[in-house]
Amino acid sequence: MAISLEKGKKVSLKKGRSAGLGEILVNLNWNTKPAKKGLFGMFGGGSQGIDLDLGCLFELKDGRKGVVQALGNAFGSLHQPPYIALDGDDRTGAVTTGENLRIDGDQISFFKRILVYTFIYEGAANWQQADATVTIKYPGAEDLIVKMDSYNSNDVMCGLVLLENVNDETFSVEKIVQFYPGHPQLDAAFHWGLQWRAGRK
Repeated sequence: MAISLEKGKKVSLKKGRSAGLGEILVNLNWNTKPAKKGLFGMFGGGSQGIDLDLGCLFELKDGRKGVVQALGNAFGSLHQPPYIALDGDDRTGAVTTGENLRIDGDQISFFKRILVYTFIYEGAANWQQADATVTIKYPGAEDLIVKMDSYNSNDVMCGLVLLENVNDETFSVEKIVQFYPGHPQLDAAFHWGLQWRAGRK
């Protein structure tokens, strides 16, 4: 069983009576078809596969803010702050498990909020072709499915899900699926306040 998140509605991830939330797994999977030639050539058309990246902005209660993503080799750590880690970087979509972001839910009291996003690094003609789906899993609960059901955008970045610490026992989860030209614009929309510079993998 799985629950499909609807835009504008929040669901809660709650820890049990004696245990913490455990590990929260955010999985991104997408279509492996190569991009069509001529469309968005700047991202590499032709026979090249899609390279869609998963990442997040985080804000801890002590004021520390940052990013976890493959770009810039900011893979994070599950065992020390920010208690978020990216497994690796799937450059083609061919890895059956896709890309995985892991959050240590037992450390919920350290978090203020987490904004999960994805962006087209290269190769995708458009979001509809990428056909990405995000699945959020955590112990003892039904999977949460975030479908990218809004495709009409030429922007390369999409804010997917916002997790917010409610009472140190619960994460509220809200589907965003909003598109932006890049990291700075996503940051500004959610008032994160990070400084950005161009980078490559």
